[in-house]
Amino acid sequence: MRDLTAEELAAVLDLALAIKAGGYRGRPLQDRHVAMLFQRPSHRTRVSFEVGIGRLGGRWTTLSEQDVQLGVRESVADAARVLDRYVDLIVGRLKSQAALDELAGAADVPVVNALTEESHPCQILADLLTLREIKGRLDGVRLAYVGDGNNISNSLAEAAQLTGLDLVVIGPPGYHPARIPNGVEVTDDLARVQGADAVYTDVWASMGHEEERSARLEAFRGYQVNAELMAGAPQAVFLHCLPAHRGEEVTDEVIDGPASRVFQQAENRLYAQMALMAALMGAGSSA
Repeated sequence: MRDLTAEELAAVLDLALAIKAGGYRGRPLQDRHVAMLFQRPSHRTRVSFEVGIGRLGGRWTTLSEQDVQLGVRESVADAARVLDRYVDLIVGRLKSQAALDELAGAADVPVVNALTEESHPCQILADLLTLREIKGRLDGVRLAYVGDGNNISNSLAEAAQLTGLDLVVIGPPGYHPARIPNGVEVTDDLARVQGADAVYTDVWASMGHEEERSARLEAFRGYQVNAELMAGAPQAVFLHCLPAHRGEEVTDEVIDGPASRVFQQAENRLYAQMALMAALMGAGSSA
């Protein structure tokens, strides 16, 4: 998120809204090829990128961890320099932010961060798009994120600085975000959900933290988003990046309830990423 200016972010969201409304006919990926590197399992990310690339006129090659073995079979930089000769855009869903940074530093073509352990900006683009659809704006919208200080909360915090989003991150001590930008509140007080326009949560043990699952279940036990918690913010919608561990961080009653917008979020991954790719390939107008 921090690679975008506030104006660039707003333009991407405007374009995403135009694409979703059917007001965009551009084919900026026509005769272009995208390489997608996936070191992590993927459902929404892979499908939404593949569909989006196709709708923008492009083609893609999806490479798994075993196909490339970044940093093992060859260096990240060497892999980047090879892909540079073949493709016009690289999408990386990698285990390490350092590896993604090295990939981007060595490649001449644009590199999109589709997830690392530190950040998940494409998901947050979809979240911001969803909030814009619901509230008509982002500045001053109060978002209560309840859960782990992980890649989602990190990227939300960066987005808050760009958009004026009023973000509070709520979680148990010891699991707060490592980076806390100015203007973002971090607390262990669940009462801070009061007045929220949206309540957001994520799994308690993200990819890469599976070995901590038992300890995390105990630490986060009191931070489940349930009907009682949502009652503290009666006007709030519920958000989740998915996949959800039902019965852990959220109850069925909430995720399947009238306040839930989780599948609107999932759908918006497609439009947000299409807008980002169009902007990166120099075709960011809605014509």
